[in-house]
Amino acid sequence: MDMLRLLFNAITVVFIAATMFAAGLGATLPALRAIFAGPLSPLLALLANLVVIPLLGWGVAALFGLPAAAFIAMVLTASSPGGPFGAKLAMVQKGDVVAGAATQVLLAAVGSVTFGLTANAILTAAGVGAGISLDVAALVRTVAVLQLVPFAIGLITRHYAPATARSWHPAAARVSNVTFLIVLVGMLAGNWRDVVALIGSRTLLAGFVLAGAAFAIGTVLATGSPARRTTMGGVAAVRNAGPALAAAGIAFGDEPAVLGALAAVLLSGLAAALPIAAILSRRRAGDTT
Repeated sequence: MDMLRLLFNAITVVFIAATMFAAGLGATLPALRAIFAGPLSPLLALLANLVVIPLLGWGVAALFGLPAAAFIAMVLTASSPGGPFGAKLAMVQKGDVVAGAATQVLLAAVGSVTFGLTANAILTAAGVGAGISLDVAALVRTVAVLQLVPFAIGLITRHYAPATARSWHPAAARVSNVTFLIVLVGMLAGNWRDVVALIGSRTLLAGFVLAGAAFAIGTVLATGSPARRTTMGGVAAVRNAGPALAAAGIAFGDEPAVLGALAAVLLSGLAAALPIAAILSRRRAGDTT
């Protein structure tokens, strides 16, 4: 079992790095400058992901009357922006991949600092859990190594060796696609007992509602073309599992109830976001024919 877990963790690392490397290979410095030229777009993304969606997670958890473990999982998930699946959803929906990847990296970097403070404040205000204390420096290092560095390497390659970047991009995208499927299967296989145990409860539905509402909020609180706006919606819908899992281990001692609820919320969130991205992809494919 330990060997399988190590293998799954290794594949997850490859998926995150390959996704961000592929996004960097497909980006250009002028495109990035255009995205961040005005402060409105990044500020709206920060507002949606660092303020509105954490409060939404609190509200959904309270609305559904979730038990303590599921309530904690919802708050941890909602407070953790910048999941690498966001860049993947931009690819799936044929959206603005450069804007999605750049925004996702920004959110992951800022969110690694704000996550502990946000989750602790909400859990304290709600009177749930014992509060959390996270190693912020470790979270920042994790984000830098797995997300910022591969994206930067891909971007530099595209800038200084564009022909090489174009030739590498298909292979990097294939690795991202294959490992994405493996990670999805692994999450289901590794946590199926916990997820099955929650069938019939309100936790799966709450996670589904949170992701769908986050997609809508991210789309509304965005600027630019429809493709860019829905890309921001996908980035908002998919939260960053890393800090949430770290909190479950550090603050709650890997309590099985919290881990099971966390897996259920993350998987139900993907179940909400992926069909939306697939529908958008089909519509855009039809528009180009």
